[in-house]
Amino acid sequence: MLTKLSTRPPVRSCAVTGAVGLALLGLGLPAAGTRDAGDDGLSRFYEQRISWSKCEGMEMPSDLQCGKITVPVDYSAPGKGTLELALARIRGTGDPRGSVVLNFGGPGGSGVLGLAHGGKEFMGLTDDYDVVSFDPRGVGRSAPVSCGAEATGQALEATDGEDMSDPREAMAQLREVAAECAEHSGPVLPHIGTVDVARDLDVMRAALGDKKLNYLGFSYGTRLGAVYAARFSDKVGRFVLDGVDTLTEPLPEQGLAAAAGQQKALESFLTWCTDDIACPFGQDPREARRQMLDLVESLDESPVASDFGFEFTGQDLAGAIGQGLYSRELWPLLQRALAQLMEDGDTRGVEAFATGGVTAPLPVREHEPLADEEEIPLDNLPAALMAVNCADDPDRPSAEEITRDLAGLRARYERASPVFGPYRLAQVLMCYGRPRGTDYIRDDVKDLDTPKMLLVGTRGDPATPYRWTVETAERLGSSAVVLDNRAEGHTGYGSSECVRRKVDDFLRYGSLPRNGSSCGSEEDAAD
Repeated sequence: MLTKLSTRPPVRSCAVTGAVGLALLGLGLPAAGTRDAGDDGLSRFYEQRISWSKCEGMEMPSDLQCGKITVPVDYSAPGKGTLELALARIRGTGDPRGSVVLNFGGPGGSGVLGLAHGGKEFMGLTDDYDVVSFDPRGVGRSAPVSCGAEATGQALEATDGEDMSDPREAMAQLREVAAECAEHSGPVLPHIGTVDVARDLDVMRAALGDKKLNYLGFSYGTRLGAVYAARFSDKVGRFVLDGVDTLTEPLPEQGLAAAAGQQKALESFLTWCTDDIACPFGQDPREARRQMLDLVESLDESPVASDFGFEFTGQDLAGAIGQGLYSRELWPLLQRALAQLMEDGDTRGVEAFATGGVTAPLPVREHEPLADEEEIPLDNLPAALMAVNCADDPDRPSAEEITRDLAGLRARYERASPVFGPYRLAQVLMCYGRPRGTDYIRDDVKDLDTPKMLLVGTRGDPATPYRWTVETAERLGSSAVVLDNRAEGHTGYGSSECVRRKVDDFLRYGSLPRNGSSCGSEEDAAD
């Protein structure tokens, strides 16, 4: 899935996320000399075992354990540098059969923090499994990437309709953005794509002591799961993909789908809001939509000062709203945050939904240890998101093609969503100036020869349209079993008891629902 970009300047991460200090103890990585002669140089990574200990930090649950694994920066040259990946787990009760690994999506989301803050959602699995998650390469404490203080602002400026009188200048700005990302991210950036993360996942499986990988992936995590299943089909255990990502659509089409989905979710939110006397937009949904667009445009023209010392723009607001629309459970918080902004000029509520910021360029080291929490760039999520999406996309239109097509593309994005279209377009164009991405996902992730896997699609998902679930299931072939969640919101496991029950039954007992069965308004009709 594609999420938001921000134009914020530097802020310490503890200002937004809180002071979460993880203390991750080491593991024993066998020395290079223990590798079998003639192997591909990966044996020492597959032979490592994880040393788990209590996660240190005031926001870490007492039952959360932390650890790490070491992986090569470049799998084609495993002797030329390594990096460490941060892991976390909730121990299973009794005698667990192994592990189930979670990826919460993004790309760019920290699995360690996701498990720390959302682990209670998965306690039903701990009778049978250790529940494990991780910070993928380039994310969180695992060699985090960044694009610098000005990069995303430059991208938004380059694609703004009023500043496109000289398209060559816009292309130059986008090349500068790519150079800033390379400078601030270090050697992991060329090796940050999902194909590399899937290989990390297999090293993790071995380090956990599991013969097969049991996996629950959300949103982007479904792309990762599909790539793993194609690359390591003989290692697939019980797989669930919830909020299914596309494997084939080019980034411009993905961005359009995301903008349209968020616009639909925004209209649903405003309809819900205007039923409440406390709605800051009044009680007329049509008028509320006009006011929302006016608010975004007015903040772009005249940003307001934030408590962190930077200007809060309309694009910052659009990104924050987009985050708040992912779940109906967040809507009351989003309504109050918008009321604070509109009535008092207080940005703190909407800022809580947003991410952004930077650190200085990272040093180049032969071995990249886990980053300290204070070293994690505050723009890490959007920087990693774009790095992974660009690495996964083989299309690189030329400057001439972009110049020729940009006006029409911008118009399509604005029609899809006048609120979310501009920053979605900026995301797409940020691949310009970066190396061409892999063909593997588009060409080879199909017709799987694996055990059955469960794909969950939600009809009203604002980020991953339901049609992507259907299309991906057809592409993966007979291994895919679809569960139709007839509800709204991004993914189904956290909001639907029906979905949760069916997912848990499959992961715990191997019990699959019938292909095409549903949850939601007709919850048990097709069971």
